Amino acid sequence: MTSPLSVIILAAGKGTRMQSAKPKVLQTLAGKSLLGHVLDTCHQLTVDDTIIVYGFGGEQVQDHIAHQYAHLPITWVAQTEQLGTGHAVKVTLSELPKDGQSLILYGDVPLVSCQTLATLQAANTDGMSMLTLTVNNPFGLGRIKRDQAGNIEAIVEQKDATSDEQQIQEINSGIYCVDNALLHKFLPKLSNDNAQQEYYLTDIVKMAVADGITIAAIEPEHTFEIEGVNNRQQLASLERTWQGKLVADLQEAGVQFADPTRVDIRGTLSAGQDVFVDVGVVFEGNCTLGDNVYIEAGCIIKNAQIGNACHIKPYCVIDKATVGAGVDIGPFAHLRPETILSDNSKVGNFVEIKKSTIGHGSKVNHLSYIGDATIGTGVNVGAGVITCNYDGVNKSQTIIEDNAFIGSNSSLVAPVTIGDTATVAAGSVITKDVDANALAFGRARQTQKDDFQRPTKK
Repeated sequence: MTSPLSVIILAAGKGTRMQSAKPKVLQTLAGKSLLGHVLDTCHQLTVDDTIIVYGFGGEQVQDHIAHQYAHLPITWVAQTEQLGTGHAVKVTLSELPKDGQSLILYGDVPLVSCQTLATLQAANTDGMSMLTLTVNNPFGLGRIKRDQAGNIEAIVEQKDATSDEQQIQEINSGIYCVDNALLHKFLPKLSNDNAQQEYYLTDIVKMAVADGITIAAIEPEHTFEIEGVNNRQQLASLERTWQGKLVADLQEAGVQFADPTRVDIRGTLSAGQDVFVDVGVVFEGNCTLGDNVYIEAGCIIKNAQIGNACHIKPYCVIDKATVGAGVDIGPFAHLRPETILSDNSKVGNFVEIKKSTIGHGSKVNHLSYIGDATIGTGVNVGAGVITCNYDGVNKSQTIIEDNAFIGSNSSLVAPVTIGDTATVAAGSVITKDVDANALAFGRARQTQKDDFQRPTKK
């Protein structure tokens, strides 16, 4: 039977060096808060309890989690004084079960992987396991001191290390998996008898060794998994590192990027074969691209599904839309939520579509607004056409049936239906239904005054 698992996330730091009114753990990386990354990762495991230790900006942190992670049961514990990492974990004891084990994580160390945490948990067979890393330059970091048998015997801080100990390249990440019984035993014994007068979590390693506990250590696959964020420069650096990892994974799956350093993925992106992504493209939320999709520069794609062989021209915004196969979009098109483009349809320059369906092979090529509409197959919508869907109070539907032709600069005042193979003359204002195969025009009669003299400037 699997031991119950608690997760303790230390998220009380102010992050003074961020120079922000927001708590550090609410700063964003790849479109998600640092704390959100940690929560999403650890909850890929089977977690029984989640305890978040909060401090500065606690109300902001709680509001964010309540909004974004309402599905997760969270226990909140306040750390009213910043007295060190040992103290931060100690304040959870009143809420921490006495059985099972706990992962101790940090709200400002966002990129530890689920696989690493699962391995760390599995390695805890004798009461404690910890995440370490071998680095080329360990200066300033706590060293992992081992005995002749290779067992961990202490964590030595830089200021306390001898010249020999300073040569040790294995460092402490601060991430642990510890039996709850040991936390209840060791944490009340922590002392702040040191220069900083803080309670150090690393002291539980010394206590475990004194109790004869063999501490297991594992290393993550990637160095960035243990990197924390303390200032804007570190945040930007970690952002680029993470984007590089996401792009590299997609390249291995067959996606071609014009410049891997000039794309942002702020969520999840899955893609088929022979996809091309030009520079400056931003993906947000959950996006899916089919095979042979070609995306030109500067597009923003949010929570969208793009079918096979689509061509998205420069500077389009696609938000919560579904695009079929073989569709041409843009440039400068805006697909708003609940837009559906059927196979082989076309949406062109400066077209905005909202909560509408464009049928198979239909075209909305230029300078048009289509809202709350259903457009059938083989329809041509001319330049500057507007569906007038809002009367100031209610929104109404426009229906354009198969093979209709809507002339340029027409306004379709909803609710209205344009019948099968009907034609609307250019410049018309249509307020009544148009029958199938009919021609409708609703515009003022043209008049002319010959020999008109323009006004002259006085």
